[in-house]
Amino acid sequence: MIGNLNHVAIAVPDLEKATATYRDVLGAEVSEPLALPEHGVTVVFVKLPNTKIELLHPLGANSPIAPFLERNAGGGMHHVCYEVEDILAARDKLKAGGARVLGDGEPKIGAHGKPVLFLHPKDFFGTLVELEQV
Repeated sequence: MIGNLNHVAIAVPDLEKATATYRDVLGAEVSEPLALPEHGVTVVFVKLPNTKIELLHPLGANSPIAPFLERNAGGGMHHVCYEVEDILAARDKLKAGGARVLGDGEPKIGAHGKPVLFLHPKDFFGTLVELEQV
């Protein structure tokens, strides 16, 4: 059901500093910051030959990233994103198997302009999982 690893997301307390570290210290190509108000985050993508790193920073008072950074002040890995061909079929199969889909269970449009869903970390060994339709 799952395909390629699309990205690993890292929540960061200082987006400019994190972007500069990946760009200037590690020599990676980084995107411009992209505000996603509907998700409560600003993102920067670090482009790698085989996947991406998504740097996440809170946007607004109700950002879902803010509580994570309160618990992890220095930042840290937030989620992994896997590609799926049919997000609704994947959702239905996962739910039938007992996995919990976060939110209202309906896909939302993610940073790449494609439908995404998040799966409860308690069902995946403490890891928040994002699915993105490709």
